[in-house]
Amino acid sequence: MNYIITETLPERDYELLDSGDGEKLERFGKYVTARPDPQALWPKRDLDLWKRASAVFGRNGGTSLASDRAGEQRAKGAEKGEWALKTKLDERWKATIGEITFWVRLSSFKHVGVFPEHEPSWAWMMKTISEAKRPIKVLNLFGYTGGASLAAAKAGAEVVHVDASKVAIKAARENAEVSGLAEKPIRWILEDAATFVERELRRGNKYDAIIMDPPAFGHGANGEIWKIEDHLIPLVKNCAAILNEQPLFMLMNGYASGYSALAYKQIMESCLNRGGSTEVGELTIKESGSNPRNLPAGIFARWTP
Repeated sequence: MNYIITETLPERDYELLDSGDGEKLERFGKYVTARPDPQALWPKRDLDLWKRASAVFGRNGGTSLASDRAGEQRAKGAEKGEWALKTKLDERWKATIGEITFWVRLSSFKHVGVFPEHEPSWAWMMKTISEAKRPIKVLNLFGYTGGASLAAAKAGAEVVHVDASKVAIKAARENAEVSGLAEKPIRWILEDAATFVERELRRGNKYDAIIMDPPAFGHGANGEIWKIEDHLIPLVKNCAAILNEQPLFMLMNGYASGYSALAYKQIMESCLNRGGSTEVGELTIKESGSNPRNLPAGIFARWTP
């Protein structure tokens, strides 16, 4: 079995400047942020670089952004705290990662509205969809602020984007606008992912490709409880049932669930039960500078027929 290590590389609007001692230092467009990352177990390399941070996530000091943004609680690796602002920041600012432009915002759950580690997956999806040479309908579950949905739409797919957070849906629509994709065929659905898939199964609706980024724990739009250990396998089974007769792919990402990519592979293959092949691996972000290290940022499994 091939184990793939994807790399999000430094680019004009994004770079991982340094990492270590349980933190990561990133530049999103014109601002640099420092925030916790439990995978950064090694020592920091350049302490002077960390002085460039415009905002530092923690629990002490500085002007803070203390108000919760709905939906962040269930985002991966969520931990509540405050941002210490070292300089005045715009409430939001633009950063283009890969081919998608995002509005970056600081939240009280350490997140900034985009997960750059998914950029290689977006590129893979865009290539796979464009090479299909036929109309493709994509379902994106736990869609958050829309990176995968916008990549699929940009490649020519019709997209159904599902998330349980009004704030995340609003941010995804704003990202579509700033990316020049507002007129693409994207349906924005505010609903619990598992509930939506059950309804699609009853309706007889089918999809060519399904993407999901299930959290370890979360709440649906109507207070539904999501626990990955209880609900992931039924969800994947239902997703397998709404793939059409000529599917293009199924892609599942993970971060804070404690599972391995191999577990995701075996879940998908047992639920799909239709042959094909499954690639698995890690999502990583490569530091900029000389002798860069790779920061582990998640796992993935992707099935193709």
